[in-house]
Amino acid sequence: MGKNENITSEEIAGHYSAAMDSANLINDVIANPDAYISDPTVLDRNVDHLLLVVDWSFWTDEDLTPFHDAISAGKAAIAAKAE
Repeated sequence: MGKNENITSEEIAGHYSAAMDSANLINDVIANPDAYISDPTVLDRNVDHLLLVVDWSFWTDEDLTPFHDAISAGKAAIAAKAE
């Protein structure tokens, strides 16, 4: 994410919220796969997004556990789908 030494707390909160949307979407896709049958790359895109997000250096005391959990669950679902 380029230079982020000047990122504001409001911007961090916005990034956190967007990432949480991805984590929630991954969990929803896993729980309701038939609802996403028309979007076969939804898991891949959102896992990829969270993989980028967790490596951003501006995080302070935000809880990134939901992101790591969603990444793990999403990767497992993608692998299971490929079998």
